[in-house]
Amino acid sequence: MARLRIGISGWRYPPWRGRFYPAGLAQRRELHYASRRLDTIEINGSFYSLQRPESWRAWYHDTPRGFVFAVKAPRFITHVRRLREMEKPLANFLASGVLELREKLGPILWQFPPSLKYDEELFDAFLARLPRDSETAATMATSHDGHIKHVGELSVDRKRRLRHAIEIRHESFADPAFIKLLRRHRAGLVISDAATKWPKLQDVTAGFVYLRLHGDQVLYASGYSAAALDNWARRIRTWMRGSQPRDASHRASRQPPSARKSRDVYCYFDNDAKAKAPFDALRLRGRLLP
Repeated sequence: MARLRIGISGWRYPPWRGRFYPAGLAQRRELHYASRRLDTIEINGSFYSLQRPESWRAWYHDTPRGFVFAVKAPRFITHVRRLREMEKPLANFLASGVLELREKLGPILWQFPPSLKYDEELFDAFLARLPRDSETAATMATSHDGHIKHVGELSVDRKRRLRHAIEIRHESFADPAFIKLLRRHRAGLVISDAATKWPKLQDVTAGFVYLRLHGDQVLYASGYSAAALDNWARRIRTWMRGSQPRDASHRASRQPPSARKSRDVYCYFDNDAKAKAPFDALRLRGRLLP
């Protein structure tokens, strides 16, 4: 049976205080509050720097049972190294404590810069290196180097599946070969909605669908109208049934994905600049969840 999760990208934003967060709520209580109103959140801090093990532990304990985090992978790998010589940085990321999220660890998000073009050989090697379960990730983490000062727990309580979502921003990725590559590696293409020239591909490439809604009129700022949310709700229902929406015309490949009876869907609102994200997430949840 398909599982749907709708949430927000990050949770610590000053404009949300007194609007989404009650006036006077201590900053340290914001994750506790947000995780009781939504069942998933993207962790963005991990994109900018390696987080300490105690932070991962605190996030785990501050959220309720059944909650799931998506984790944004380090830009050092995607933007600085641009997928080259990434073995040690990947091990450092995995050793930083991310595995201490245990059953609350959802998809790992790999966001690429608009300047990075599709290179089949490079992306094939990258996708082949990604760990597909927590035990493999823990083994890879033991290869960390001295750049990581604080190492998290490297033993896992049980073997769990790891999912990877790929967000691209260069038009060269609108290539059937890229979609075929993602499907072969069972990696999800992020379906991204933004008021930019970034590709808006809606090819389904894995056993789950990952959405990022950045604002349909103004990037990171504008909210979604009732009609827009209705359209996203309709598409989500279709993806959850294992099908593709009829209006998902922005596809790079004519080949349909493997047939499935259902697909999990993760949806994150990233239009956070004017406190639109949490309210849009709640409105979309109201259309889809009891």
